[in-house]
Amino acid sequence: MAEGGAHVPVVAPDTGAGGVFDLLWLVIALPLLGAFLLLGVAPLLPASLRAAADKHGHLLGTAMSALSFVLSLLLFVSLLGRGAEERQVGQHLWTWFETASINVGFDLLYDQLAALFLLLITGVGSLIHVYAIGYMEHDPRRRRFFGYLNLFVAAMLTLILSANFVGLFLGWEGVGLASYLLIGFWQHKPSAAAAAKKAFVINRVGDIGLSLAIALMFATFGTTDFGGVSELAGSADQATLNALGLLLLLGACGKSAQVPLQAWLLDAMEGPTPVSALIHAATMVTAGVYLVVRANFIYELTPVAQTAVVVVATVTLLWGAILGCAKDDIKKALAGSTMSQIGYMMLAAGLGPVGYPFAIFHLLTHGFFKANMFLGAGSVMHGMDDDVDMRHYGALNKAMPVTFLTFAMGYLAIIGFPGFSGFWSKDRIIEAALTENIVVGLLAVLGAGITAFYMTRLMLMTFFTEKRWAKDLHPHESPKVMTFPLIVLAALSVLGGVLLLGNWIVEWLEPVTGHVEHENPPVSALVVTAMIVGVVAIGVATAWFLVARRDVPREAPQDVSFATRAARADLYGDAINDAVVVRPGASLVGGLTTFDRVGVDGAVEGGSSAVGGISTTLRRVQNGFVRSYALSLLAGALLLVLALLAVNLG
Repeated sequence: MAEGGAHVPVVAPDTGAGGVFDLLWLVIALPLLGAFLLLGVAPLLPASLRAAADKHGHLLGTAMSALSFVLSLLLFVSLLGRGAEERQVGQHLWTWFETASINVGFDLLYDQLAALFLLLITGVGSLIHVYAIGYMEHDPRRRRFFGYLNLFVAAMLTLILSANFVGLFLGWEGVGLASYLLIGFWQHKPSAAAAAKKAFVINRVGDIGLSLAIALMFATFGTTDFGGVSELAGSADQATLNALGLLLLLGACGKSAQVPLQAWLLDAMEGPTPVSALIHAATMVTAGVYLVVRANFIYELTPVAQTAVVVVATVTLLWGAILGCAKDDIKKALAGSTMSQIGYMMLAAGLGPVGYPFAIFHLLTHGFFKANMFLGAGSVMHGMDDDVDMRHYGALNKAMPVTFLTFAMGYLAIIGFPGFSGFWSKDRIIEAALTENIVVGLLAVLGAGITAFYMTRLMLMTFFTEKRWAKDLHPHESPKVMTFPLIVLAALSVLGGVLLLGNWIVEWLEPVTGHVEHENPPVSALVVTAMIVGVVAIGVATAWFLVARRDVPREAPQDVSFATRAARADLYGDAINDAVVVRPGASLVGGLTTFDRVGVDGAVEGGSSAVGGISTTLRRVQNGFVRSYALSLLAGALLLVLALLAVNLG
């Protein structure tokens, strides 16, 4: 890991900034108000007004998200106008709860890191809202859908803007709730209901880690404020710091679908496509990366936890890439790529100050091109009667020209084609990895080659190769309300690399994350870039020879290699979870239930039954009849006489 004393403690934020910063709370309040009106107020309206809300509620939801973006943009511009040492702005709203030794406020922290996340969440989120107007046009529950979208955005903004880990946890759980509601939005489909439950349960496992970490902070530091924990972290013993880092990583693995808590992500594609775009590009899966980077003041003091982050990230970036190679469902192929790309971000975060800015840089560029491609996949589905199987596509580049061209921009960005946004962000992560650990760096290079392969396969099967549509199907371009966001996101996919001009993003984030330059890199950056481009070219060429130059069968072949079967089965992630967690857990619970019923309840109920039996017997003796008592007296006297005779005769 990187050395060099790059730890930058969180300073006390300026709570009297004034101006537009006094409106910071509105960034959260606007989408939260939209959710309240659409979900809480609209159902209570008279029938005529409720019908109007159902018809036009999507406009309110979109407007609330857009207003939040405008305010986020004004805040960012205002932050640019302040000196680097004055760019941490705080806002105390109220005291949440207080005891003799603990005070937790509902406080907000707006700094360089939060500013970038706000722009991504509200900007990309608003484009997804616009797109959903067309995508969900004929859904009778569209008002509710937009209410859930607003709730999702508000929860993620709460997570990002909170000035302490307790407030972050509130947003964290809100994101979990909103994702459950949206993934299972079409709950009439058993697969959607099951996917929502699966995502909710697996994320609760990660949430246990985060909640235990917060409890440990209270016990160790007496506070969960970022500033307080940052200041006191150096006084904690190494075992405590290791535990904190590993527990926070467990929480991050749940939200960001990192191994071993990755199994929910591909199933989550059962939700409407705008949900997939929101989860994968702007909200849920980025939360884990934010948590690790925000808690840099802990990870810088625990090499054990930093190494664990690197190991988990490296395994995940390869795991997700391998899944993408075998998926015929276009959304699941993109979901595998999200898992892999988040792995790259986590890898950078695990490298320490040398990687923190590039983790966030790739998070931003990924938000652009992944939202672009998920919405593009939704556009393809829109034109293909909701068919998600790429084996049923082919030759759509002419039938859907706008979707094709915009999707192509995202494709070139994710494979790291020179000049596109992903080229600038992912290459810097791989360069840092090669400098810090040659093995990890080479595995990251391998991941780039696999990414090029499965994304080229997706492009060829969808937009090129021969036509494999059903005879009665007529693919068509999506309406402008859906293609406009695609065009904007495609432009950002191309131009996102400007964030690195003049090393801007590194300098912007340095007051929050610190930064150190590579020391004695093994090879020059130019050689690294050439190597990565060469490996990417091999991946593209391999896909070309295996897909473009062969007939693509309309049904997936079953006579395939073990590797392909394993990738189709998500590398047996569910089977592993069942064997390691679910079945042993069910057996444990069943055993405890039996012990409780037979042992605990048996002892309690058996004792009471025994006392009851004795009481019943004694009750027959004490019946209140004189003749019974006289008979008992006679029997006792007779026994006494017999006993005396036996003694005397003996």
